[in-house]
Amino acid sequence: MTSAVATRPSRLARAGAFAMRALRVELRIYTSIARAVVRRPAVAAGASGFGYHRPVLTILVIFIALSAIEIPILDLIVHRWPAIRIALLVLGIWGLTWMIGLLCAFLVRPHTVGPAGIVVREGLEIDIPLSWDDIASVARRRTVDEPKSPRITPSHGIPTLALRMQDETNVEIVLERPTAVRLPGTTPKGGTHHVEVVRLWTDDVEGFLEAVRRHIP
Repeated sequence: MTSAVATRPSRLARAGAFAMRALRVELRIYTSIARAVVRRPAVAAGASGFGYHRPVLTILVIFIALSAIEIPILDLIVHRWPAIRIALLVLGIWGLTWMIGLLCAFLVRPHTVGPAGIVVREGLEIDIPLSWDDIASVARRRTVDEPKSPRITPSHGIPTLALRMQDETNVEIVLERPTAVRLPGTTPKGGTHHVEVVRLWTDDVEGFLEAVRRHIP
């Protein structure tokens, strides 16, 4: 009995954290669509944005097209049952909006390089600011990892965050010291981790490194 009571707050806390995360993601979907419509990417003044969407762009467009085609097909199948028809229509429109928002997030939430440092991003949730004081070096380094490798891995004994596109990264940021980064979700996959290297993918490596050379002290 005591054990059950003791674990209840933890379960409630996890449920609350999950609900808040889902709400943040949902809001970011609509924020990303709005930014795409008005052509205002999330890039700070004086900074340059660098996309990372090219490897997954075709896949996202295909999923969006399939989602759009699915809505009228299902509507034709269930048109004789109004309650089911309305429910599936709402669900289909929500799913299509979600996919469009995800695509927009890849487009309007790029990595940035600016006077304050580098902001490393991925999709809807990951947003990791690294100040120039945190950064020791930035270099081109193409790495291909095993499929489904965790984001946090010990590379040669060094804790490394790898934000891959199609299992690849092409820029390596070495940090001055173990630096806290926060990933969405709960440990071990999410939460706060201390890393010494950050690897990422950008579609424009040369532009990214040129921007680093302009801004790094």
